[in-house]
Amino acid sequence: MSRMQRLLMNLFDGWFQLRRRFPKSLLDEMTTAIRQGEQEHRGEVCFAIESRLAPGAVLNGLNADHRARQVFAQLHVWDTQHNSGVLFYVLMAEHRVVVLADRGVAKAVAQAEWDAIRDHMLASFSRGDWRKGCLDGIAEAHALLLKHFPGNDKDAPDELPDRPILL
Repeated sequence: MSRMQRLLMNLFDGWFQLRRRFPKSLLDEMTTAIRQGEQEHRGEVCFAIESRLAPGAVLNGLNADHRARQVFAQLHVWDTQHNSGVLFYVLMAEHRVVVLADRGVAKAVAQAEWDAIRDHMLASFSRGDWRKGCLDGIAEAHALLLKHFPGNDKDAPDELPDRPILL
């Protein structure tokens, strides 16, 4: 996709769709799904949703992958006790999803497995089923984390927000 196409998408798509695609009821369901799943493993799941990028950022070459890395650092996903944070980053304007795992998770789970979850989410999104895409993506992430980071110290703090973050 060219920089000009991306610029147009970020100018005219995404921002007015945010509340329609992610109503409070869906954000509540996602929060519950993240919280309940984290009770079974040592992983930490964080979900960030951004409607669009600033035009100047797009013109300067910022893309979804780079922005996801910025958000990963900004939200301190890298700073969990077991290095087991996972970030779901959704850039609505460009119809992009990026799943980034911290170094502890990346040692155990191949990026291809996160990319498969991303692809399932995008398939649901393309059908207009944002709820299914998000909840299935969260469930699939929990299944991977349970497999590779089983057990949870019930006294351990919840290190990342369970509620999806709207950027």
